[in-house]
Amino acid sequence: MTKVLTILNKEEWTNYIRGAAEYDFYHTWHYHTIENSLESKSRPLLFVYQQGDDYIVFPLIERNIPGTDFFDLTCVYGFSGPVSNKKMENLEDSFIENFRGAFISFLSGSNYISLFIRMHPFYKQQKLLDKFGGVHSNGKTVVIDLFKSIDDQREDYRQSTMDAIKHAWKKGFRVVEEKGPKALEIFAGIYRESMKRVGAADSYLFNDQYFNNICNTNEYDARVLMVYDGATVMSSTIITFTNDIIQAHLVGTRAEYLHESPTKFLVDEITLIGRREGMRYYNLGGGLGYKHDKLFEWKAAFSKLHFEFNTWRYIANPAVYQNLLAQKGINNNPEIDFFPLYRYA
Repeated sequence: MTKVLTILNKEEWTNYIRGAAEYDFYHTWHYHTIENSLESKSRPLLFVYQQGDDYIVFPLIERNIPGTDFFDLTCVYGFSGPVSNKKMENLEDSFIENFRGAFISFLSGSNYISLFIRMHPFYKQQKLLDKFGGVHSNGKTVVIDLFKSIDDQREDYRQSTMDAIKHAWKKGFRVVEEKGPKALEIFAGIYRESMKRVGAADSYLFNDQYFNNICNTNEYDARVLMVYDGATVMSSTIITFTNDIIQAHLVGTRAEYLHESPTKFLVDEITLIGRREGMRYYNLGGGLGYKHDKLFEWKAAFSKLHFEFNTWRYIANPAVYQNLLAQKGINNNPEIDFFPLYRYA
């Protein structure tokens, strides 16, 4: 059985995700409604393939390809990809093959040209998507294993990172969880200031409603944490707790406090919170565009545990894909790390 749900099917979408053996907040109905509010020309979907009690569901974002009657599919901001009521590594080959056939029929029957999906680094989705081809290595994400003792964890810190944390202890910095509109207002101001400082695209600035929506749901646990120096907020973050994973979703620091490195202290404190709540991993993410850059090195100063981060770049209709490139005068250049290429420039 196959079917496609939209955000109008809240209860059914939610039940499938909650019944999955592994999922993150990126898969939830609520998070997809946030994506829909940001981009009115996109449409969140949940593709469902089910045999008896077993199923695979695949959250997607449908977009029209401008100037055409065709569509492509992508995912929400963050780590997504398919999930199942069983762990991916436990799915039978015959079930995977049946899913593959059903999904290809869905693509061909709906004028879909391509898919771009950020795969979840903690789940074995490659076993499923390798059957289609198009899995692309994008780099690594830095992970802190919270099942290690705090002493062993800190042994892995680079000296400069540990020195910054000790400096924070000496200065009496503290991390406080805060709730309500005022906390979100403070966070939004710090976050946007940070994004503008590093030259981030406008799409990363987000509006106030986005921050409010992220933190007000019962589908996952999102928290706003502040780093204080006395009565002054130096840095702030929104983190999520879903199943056994903490995700470092958004973070910002006031320019005048950058020399104090409050986010290093913040990361260390979050690992203590995670341990108290029985979490397994704290995912710091990777570099900009998941490249091995200064941001990656900053994160890697906390942990030697790095998970592979892959994307799925699948061309469902090669003939139309090539025609779209030709119409835009774009060469199918493997040197350009962008997909789909017809949306390049």
